[in-house]
Amino acid sequence: MANEHSPLLVHRVYSMMGDAEDSRGGSAVTGEASPKSNPRKLNAAFGVMVPTILSMFSIVLFLRTGFVVGHAGLLHGLLMLCVAYFIISLTILSICAISTNGAVEGGGAYFMISRSLGPEFGGSIGLMFYLAKVCACGVYVLGLVEAILDIFGKDPGSAVSQGLRVLPQGYWYTVLYSSLVLLLCLVVCLVGAHIYAKASFIILLVVTMSLISIIISPLILSPQRFNITHTYGNNHTVTVNPSYTGFNGTTLKNNLGPQYSLDYSTNTMMSFATVFAVMFTSCTGIMAGANMSGELKNPSESIPKGTIIAVSYTFTVYVLLFLLLSSTCDRLLLINDYAVFQRVSVWPPFVTIGVYCASLSAAMCSMIGASRILHALALDQLFGLPLAPAAVTSSSGNPWVSVLYTWGLVQCTLFAGQLNVIAGIVTVFYLLAYAAVDLACLALEWASAPNFRPTFQFFSLGTRLLGIVSCVVMMFVINPVYSSASIVLLLLLLLFLHYRSPTSSWGYISQALIFHQVRKYLLMLDSRKDHVKFWRPQVLLMVANPRSSCQLICFVNQLKKGGLFVLGHVQIGDLDVLPADPVQPQYNFWLSLVDKLGVKAFVDLTLSPSVRQGTQHLLRITGLGGMKPNTLVLGFYDNCYPEDYFLQDPVFCEGDNFGVDLPSLQAHFPPVRHAESPRALQPEEYVSIIHDAIKMGKNVCLGRYFFQLPPESKGVAYIRGNDNMDTVDVWPTNLLSPGSASYADVSSLFLLQMACVLNMANRWRRASLRIFVCVASESGDQGWLANEEQFRELLGMLRIRAAIKIVAWDNVARMFRGPNSESQKVSEDFLCAVNALLREHSSTAAVRFLYLPHPPSSSELSQQYLTQLDTLTRDLGPTLLIHGVTPVTCTEL
Repeated sequence: MANEHSPLLVHRVYSMMGDAEDSRGGSAVTGEASPKSNPRKLNAAFGVMVPTILSMFSIVLFLRTGFVVGHAGLLHGLLMLCVAYFIISLTILSICAISTNGAVEGGGAYFMISRSLGPEFGGSIGLMFYLAKVCACGVYVLGLVEAILDIFGKDPGSAVSQGLRVLPQGYWYTVLYSSLVLLLCLVVCLVGAHIYAKASFIILLVVTMSLISIIISPLILSPQRFNITHTYGNNHTVTVNPSYTGFNGTTLKNNLGPQYSLDYSTNTMMSFATVFAVMFTSCTGIMAGANMSGELKNPSESIPKGTIIAVSYTFTVYVLLFLLLSSTCDRLLLINDYAVFQRVSVWPPFVTIGVYCASLSAAMCSMIGASRILHALALDQLFGLPLAPAAVTSSSGNPWVSVLYTWGLVQCTLFAGQLNVIAGIVTVFYLLAYAAVDLACLALEWASAPNFRPTFQFFSLGTRLLGIVSCVVMMFVINPVYSSASIVLLLLLLLFLHYRSPTSSWGYISQALIFHQVRKYLLMLDSRKDHVKFWRPQVLLMVANPRSSCQLICFVNQLKKGGLFVLGHVQIGDLDVLPADPVQPQYNFWLSLVDKLGVKAFVDLTLSPSVRQGTQHLLRITGLGGMKPNTLVLGFYDNCYPEDYFLQDPVFCEGDNFGVDLPSLQAHFPPVRHAESPRALQPEEYVSIIHDAIKMGKNVCLGRYFFQLPPESKGVAYIRGNDNMDTVDVWPTNLLSPGSASYADVSSLFLLQMACVLNMANRWRRASLRIFVCVASESGDQGWLANEEQFRELLGMLRIRAAIKIVAWDNVARMFRGPNSESQKVSEDFLCAVNALLREHSSTAAVRFLYLPHPPSSSELSQQYLTQLDTLTRDLGPTLLIHGVTPVTCTEL
């Protein structure tokens, strides 16, 4: 019982016990060593609140607030602000719920989504969130360069430097300056996030002082006019003369409504959607604190507290600035000058310093956050070799390779040249990530998992649904093309990870949701409402050793026709004398076998003193509700020594599945039976199992020679090297009882139905069905002709397409001695003659369906019964002996 407490370690409850262990792997360390190696140093204020505030202020606060108010007006601007903060507020509720439901590791939003929704959703959305962070970093860098050129850039219409305006302007110069700024960010990020965190508080103080100077400026400055010149194209120059009025009712009235016009930087017409896309970039910083989760002392407490305080503070500041600008600045001034705050400030250099600090800190925060997401993706090994180097860290824990990856991608975004060009992409990516966070929280609630108990309770089903809908709607309002492309990219990544990603131990929300829904539907599946029209095989296949049974397992998988398929296995033993249940550890191996074979089957194992008792247990308790086996399939009882399928199929030569590697899988299942192996099952017990199943109302099938079937990948025509392997032969006559001439009894009809079901399977769809009717043609009675006609009519009513073959077996029937009695031994010559008849007519068939006689009630006749079946089917090839007890055919609608 040494592993009783191990689940606590995985979920980081160890922090209460003084132990430490990385949830992604690694050895435990003592409480004394953890302070040295633990990189978690930041609290809610420095690790969450300050980075979030600076990210949300960023470049939009100083360089695009006037742009938003100028084009949209105060009312539309406040509407945009409220919509944006409404969306992020709903997302924040989901973030707080998820982050307070367990320990949050490095990777922030990616970690929360992946551990909530599983690797497919988490990896795909995490990568897109990473790309959003990369583009956002590019936006902040370009915005900073724009602010620098407003002060130090040469006048486009003048070739001579004037005062501080010494920097040449142009597209390639913008890319150059942006690259230099990005290089500075790279150096800071390589040093470590804690350096930025310490400096960020000073940056926040500077930004706050800049805001205070902006707010008090209208109380000090008098109205004034400005001359602003813009150059469009090569020779087209436009000069405007806007004014600053101070607090003025007329100015406020004129700025209430929207007036969307041409943007002087991109020379494109603005609209509600384009302006909102630019404005929403100010709201993309709400996860800045969550992305620092790897550096937080207590992420579950710090993330909700710091994020809510930061969002409330920034919303208040934005509302004040919107009111301030709309009351004091002419619309022309707002539209034609991004740096309007510098023009109307009591001390412009203070605002300039604030712009530089806010933009630079937001760029560094985005780069650090993006690198942490990439590092988490690399640690989880979801994308394999391309991201493997990103898992490398320095001795202090800084993921410097991830930082270099991020720097390279941000450098690519800088070639856009203008902030407004990539603002739409950033907004769409962030909205998609926010929708994913809301979806994660919604899925956790829908799954009704008992362990979803967040300490943050201020959320509901409505807030999460509204958050998802709001994000998706605004994505398409902003840019339908970008939104569609991002969703397509998300789906492609999801499919890639679904088929490629290794199995994780995080838990799959899909499994929880499936369980929740399946339970509901199983309760609705009422066995009292079953009808023969909708009958389908529900099979329990008893497997002693998969090494010799894989071909039969695959064949039965074709027979199930969408019904239940269960692999059953009985381990001989008595729990009273064992220290622990030996069956439970075996499930992973059997489930891995199911995955390797590609069959849609469940696994049910039991411990029993005998195989017979174990089979009875499985027949009674396997399944649930209306989904319970109605057919038992057994391998044939004979003295031949089977081949080892694991040595034939290449699928068992490489790879691993669900944590079970191939050597372990092969070592778990014992070698196939050989001459010296003791038999675990005696003839009497085997026949008793058949008898028990029939007593319990189960149909019984015995499969023989199915080891001759090739792996499914090789096709039916490969069987035994014969080119004519495209037929399925059915013998609905009880060949051990020549006197029984009925072809319409329950067992015969069940046999026909099973052959028809096989013919519907994809692999056997092209096989032709042949039905052999044995008749006594030499007798003077011509009644067999009428019986044949009736049988053809029956097949037509049952919609079974098959070729009927008439077989005269007068000579064979004469060899049968005595009446059909269980106590009367059937002639050996008769059995050999029947076997010869079968080989003569069905030697080329891919598989044969034969009538299985009822087993004897006396155990003394068990060996005789098996000997008769052995002689009957000797050297036939793949053969299924079937005894049906269930009516399965219907001629009605």
